[in-house]
Amino acid sequence: MLTVAGATIGFGATWRFPYLVGENGGGAYVLVFIIVMALAGVPIILVENVIGRHAHSDSVTAFTGKVNGKPIPKFWKIIGYSGLIGSFGILAYYMVIGGWVIAYIVNVFMAMIGLGGLDLSAPITKEVTEAFYADHIENAPWSITFYTFLFVIINYLILRKGVIQGIERAVKYLMPLLFICLIVMVIRNLTLEGASKGVSFYLTPDFSKLTPKLFLDVLGQVFFALSLGFGVMITLSSHLSAKEDMVKTAVITGIINTLIAVLAGFMIFPSLFSAGLSPDSGPSLVFKTLPIAFSELGGGNFFACVFFVLLIVAALTTSLTIYQVIISVLYERFKIRVAGAINLTLLGVFILGNIPCVLSSGPLKDITIAGRSIFDTFDFVSGNVFFVLTALGCTLFAGWVLKEEALKEISNQGTLKNRFVKLWYPYVRYVIPVIIAAIFIYGLA
Repeated sequence: MLTVAGATIGFGATWRFPYLVGENGGGAYVLVFIIVMALAGVPIILVENVIGRHAHSDSVTAFTGKVNGKPIPKFWKIIGYSGLIGSFGILAYYMVIGGWVIAYIVNVFMAMIGLGGLDLSAPITKEVTEAFYADHIENAPWSITFYTFLFVIINYLILRKGVIQGIERAVKYLMPLLFICLIVMVIRNLTLEGASKGVSFYLTPDFSKLTPKLFLDVLGQVFFALSLGFGVMITLSSHLSAKEDMVKTAVITGIINTLIAVLAGFMIFPSLFSAGLSPDSGPSLVFKTLPIAFSELGGGNFFACVFFVLLIVAALTTSLTIYQVIISVLYERFKIRVAGAINLTLLGVFILGNIPCVLSSGPLKDITIAGRSIFDTFDFVSGNVFFVLTALGCTLFAGWVLKEEALKEISNQGTLKNRFVKLWYPYVRYVIPVIIAAIFIYGLA
């Protein structure tokens, strides 16, 4: 359960969720997020769980073979390959954001020991954080390439130990560490002067903020936060035993993901309002705005270090499982030995994805695709096209191809008596595809 939950808790919960809350007016977004997590997120987790355990194979092979004695048409494999492309696209820029976070950890730590860096021990201005971001992130391709490579190496060392000894064992320690760090930061920030204004913004719904954009932003965030459509849940579920209660696992995954995201908000908004900062600064909230809030705290360098370490831990629990999607396909489907599959995956993503994303704000900044930089293109195409199409395909596959097999799988061949199971099947077959189609159309628009 920790492994599955860890796969869903990364930058989606700790970086993306808070800035979307800020952009969408606070409490109304949080309320809708919790509702949509229950009504859409958990049922779709179950879709991918069912497909993965039914096949006991990688995320491409899962769409092959026979169902009810009839061969599955070959075109269904497109869903698996779509998820594979989406996984590559996510990793292309995700690892680079990890490099940014490590850059902040290094520079804040340097300031703590008096070696320069980003000093947050005294109040700083927005001009300082913007200058730091420009000098050490946007216009520092060599150092960011090194930090990104360092993050890749950390993933490599864990992945070499395998799913059980590597990923599962690492997440067993990383997840509690993440939770402890969050609790410490939440308690610290809730005790700040003026923190109550941040809590009020975060928890008080302003129903005038309920717009079609907010609902669709929430749907997209639920998908992103739960790693749906990347083949992650299919890959992890292929290792589940036939006795595992998948409904229980999916519900707990949704609860843990929501809890971490909500805690991230309690960590960020009290500190922002205490420092008199605007919460609607968008994606740069963590990197340009939040350091200003830390500088207003006593022990700003220490708490900033804890926060950015928390981010990298959250990112690691997700990146490991996304890498595993590609590795599993190379190993199981294309019969490349595990060590070779790991090397090929990490090196291929680094050369073809990470480096172009790093350079997209420097030497390659003039290269754009439909008005987007290389970094933003990877983000848009993977997040708004491939992962949505994959999730839609998975839902249709479970509802219209597996049919009764899906019901048998989710109920452990009828041994689990759960009313939710009977409601889940028609809901997934008729309702969820409409919801996903709405996300897709909005994303393209």
